[in-house]
Amino acid sequence: MLQSFIKLMRVKQWVKNLFLFIPVFFAGEFFQPEKMSALVIGFFSFSLVSSAIYILNDYRDIEEDRLHAEKRYRPLASGAVSKPMGLTLMIILMLTGLGLSLLLPKWFSIILLIYITLNIAYSMGLKKISILDLIIVSFGFILRVTAGGIIGDVFITHWLIVMIFLLSLFIVIAKRRDDILEFVDSGKVLRKSIQKYNLQFVDSLLTMISGIIIVAYIMYTISPDVESRFDTQYLYVTSLFVTAGLIRYLQITLVENNSGSPVKLLYGDRFIQFTIALWLLSFFLILYVFKV
Repeated sequence: MLQSFIKLMRVKQWVKNLFLFIPVFFAGEFFQPEKMSALVIGFFSFSLVSSAIYILNDYRDIEEDRLHAEKRYRPLASGAVSKPMGLTLMIILMLTGLGLSLLLPKWFSIILLIYITLNIAYSMGLKKISILDLIIVSFGFILRVTAGGIIGDVFITHWLIVMIFLLSLFIVIAKRRDDILEFVDSGKVLRKSIQKYNLQFVDSLLTMISGIIIVAYIMYTISPDVESRFDTQYLYVTSLFVTAGLIRYLQITLVENNSGSPVKLLYGDRFIQFTIALWLLSFFLILYVFKV
């Protein structure tokens, strides 16, 4: 039963909430104990609330999930967890996450409430509206980064906002492509918004956005403002790993047709893990060790 609860909470998806740490990392203040302890609290606050929303979404999508090749094994869809137990867990997680937010600056709580409201609206029907469904999910990552900046008292540049939004949009579109393939193979409508997409449209979006991401990232690393703030001219070196990671993700999506779960790819694809590790290491060395 405990394993079913953990699966229902989608604990593996908590990795998305590591975006809260991005502003402090980019600001070169990653090793300040007070900020890190507050960010850890924020991480768990966001994670518990997001788990509650996942449960709500699963509860509303039980019948649709039972038609999906993979989603039918989710605890609520499979019957491993009953509806009353799922709703009880959802309430406990939501209240606990909100309670933790009260330990942090009030603007963090406000951001969290915006996140909750937006995602409830998404679950209740906005996810059925094509394009808007992509934007809402991507905006959730902007809220995470903003919340991290509030906790760490770090100014968030427009470059960071643009890149996070584009990257999350890219990943969400890749995931939708997997839903389209499922629709083509089975003929079952698993998402109403999917009927407004096709492979040609989605593939074009992925190609376009991946190119914009790379250009935006390079522009970010060589912008005079960033070079001045970080006191280094070598951040552009990290664009190598961003480019390699995006190319691999495109390969998984367009060639292997296996982009259904971004988190699953993160945990399972060695090449992506390697590029992320090298990107983090290179950024760390430039900002914290070899700063010139």
